[in-house]
Amino acid sequence: METQRLKQEFSQLYNGDPWIDVTLKQTLHEISAEKAFKKIAEGRNSIWQILNHIIEWRRMILKRLSGTIVPVPEDNFIRKIEDPSEEAWQRTLQDLEETQQEWLLFFDGLKDEDLEKTYPGNGQRFYYLIQGIIQHDAYHLGQIVLLSKLQY
Repeated sequence: METQRLKQEFSQLYNGDPWIDVTLKQTLHEISAEKAFKKIAEGRNSIWQILNHIIEWRRMILKRLSGTIVPVPEDNFIRKIEDPSEEAWQRTLQDLEETQQEWLLFFDGLKDEDLEKTYPGNGQRFYYLIQGIIQHDAYHLGQIVLLSKLQY
């Protein structure tokens, strides 16, 4: 039952009807590559960099939930965008969609008792990691919405 609630919360935030009234998919599909690439100030992250950070954290937490010890890289997945083309932006959006599907498959195989398992790297419960990635997505979605609005 709890795993289904987590799956629903994860799904709603991506492309549903979440309480916060914005979703990752809809918000990002309204943003062009040019806007995603632009930084509002030197030394700040672009929408695109934040999205890549979201994607890589989603991948990393899935690996951790499989029992693989994965450290956070020094750059925390905030990396320079080498190709700011519209095609590259669309590939990034597709990467996000792929992580969404990977997570949904993960949820389909998850049982409530699995939520009590712990990640060997730091002893955090699976429930905590899953709630964390949902909160992480919501936090950065808020940043993306704000950055998008500040560009006009």
